[in-house]
Amino acid sequence: MLKVMEDMRLRLGRRRRKRFIGIEITSATIKLIELSRGKEGVRVDSYSVRPVREGSVVEHRIQDSIDVSNVLQDVVRAAKPKTRRAAVVIPSQGTITKTLNYPASLTNDEIFARLETMPDGEMPFPMSEVAFDFQRLGAPDGRMDRDEVLVVACRRQNVNERAQALREAGLEPEVADVETYAMERAYRWLASGIEGFSYQNEGAALIDIGARLTGFHALVGGRSQYNREIFLGGADLTDRIAKQFGLSVSEAGFGKRRGGLPEAYENLVLGPFIDELCDQVIRSLQLYATVNHRVELSRIILAGGSCVIPGLVEKLSDVTGLPVTIADPFTGMVINESRVDVDALREDGPAMLTAAGLAMKGV
Repeated sequence: MLKVMEDMRLRLGRRRRKRFIGIEITSATIKLIELSRGKEGVRVDSYSVRPVREGSVVEHRIQDSIDVSNVLQDVVRAAKPKTRRAAVVIPSQGTITKTLNYPASLTNDEIFARLETMPDGEMPFPMSEVAFDFQRLGAPDGRMDRDEVLVVACRRQNVNERAQALREAGLEPEVADVETYAMERAYRWLASGIEGFSYQNEGAALIDIGARLTGFHALVGGRSQYNREIFLGGADLTDRIAKQFGLSVSEAGFGKRRGGLPEAYENLVLGPFIDELCDQVIRSLQLYATVNHRVELSRIILAGGSCVIPGLVEKLSDVTGLPVTIADPFTGMVINESRVDVDALREDGPAMLTAAGLAMKGV
């Protein structure tokens, strides 16, 4: 949505090329995915994931720009993408959206001029600090003389610090896209490949299990209708393993991924963690039902690096009565096997949802 340019103005009608990179910066990792479109369809040409030091990114804000820049450079060196054109994600929590009504006769430049002179009281922060973009939605209620305009805005700093990190890694930041929109784009792609499920007509809960936060997203017709943050994630499970068995965090993380933990792990740590996460999901489903009675959610899709922990799919399906699917944002895509480790990509796939959605914007 937000174009990364000095004047933050959208250049409409620009021809898209066939290759594009998606970059997601989180509190635990930096992820890169390069997609291209050719005669055979969409292809995964390169990808890479690297961890960031704890504390470098806190609650979606970059705290250690040097570490983030260094890790991003490592990610680019590892992936060796063939294009430098990239999109970076802006956390949804740092953005606001407004739907405004303007005369249909206004040009895009005239709409920009009006938005640029919007009174400071219309935004929670001064317009001088705002990066924004808009999209025309068409005539409201059939009134052809008017246009509804969706405006998305965030602090300019959120865009600039991410754009600068990309430039330092040798990339060309072209788009700063809101996390929710990137997620929706990837969701519509993968959901279209789920047999017996029609995302246009049915609702689904997308549960993205991150390091410290789990995002609950209720999607209807491919659009997010309700979102909730659950303050529980994969790093919490690692911490509990370390505390229970007297291990370092790195040892606990390795054991969680590769096995070899004490036999009591499942009963003392893993089981209670899954129960707590399932309780939070049930609570989120209940809260969604209170605000949207019209469309029930008929499926759960799990994403994020910790969604594949043993027993989670089965337990979640049992307590909710809903089918549970592990997200594969690369379903239906061709994998460039000469440059991409297919097994590693499939393993990392559920955690690449947002990055894939970013790259899809350019192809």
